This record gives sequence, C-alpha cells and structure tokens, in this order.
Amino acid sequence: MPTVGSVGDSYDNAMAESVIGLYKTEVINQKRPWKHRQAVEFATLAWVDWFNNRRLLEPIGNIPPAELEQMYYQNKQGQAMVA
Repeated sequence: MPTVGSVGDSYDNAMAESVIGLYKTEVINQKRPWKHRQAVEFATLAWVDWFNNRRLLEPIGNIPPAELEQMYYQNKQGQAMVA
C-alpha cells in the first residue's frame, strides 16, 4: 500500500498514516461487518465529526481541537482590531 502524499510535498505522511490507523482501529475493525458502503461512509462522517469537534485533547487543555481553533481566530481578530 503506498503512503499518503508524495515526496517533497507539505503533507505530513507520518501524522496522516497514524490518523488512518486510529480510524481503522476505532471504526472499521470494531464495527464490522459492514452491510453496505453507505454504512461505512456514515460511520466515517460521524467519527471525523467527533475527532474534530468533541474529542478532548489533553495537551491543549482538555478541549476539542475545533474549540481551540475558534479561540485562536477570535484572539487573532481581536489583536488586529487593537493594532
């Protein structure tokens, strides 16, 4: 199986492959057998939503990644208004 990305691009292969492995462990292997392709697609969407919007990440203060991103852009916008 080829790796994600290509030589010299900015895509972080190791990180992408670890997320793919995590996804396979948490979704694909635990919830099989899949009855149809749509079931896999729905489970994928639900997992990605959880991973980005509900998963609490200890290194960033036990908040979801999306919340940290929102705080970052609000802070950046506030700094631009002051300047």
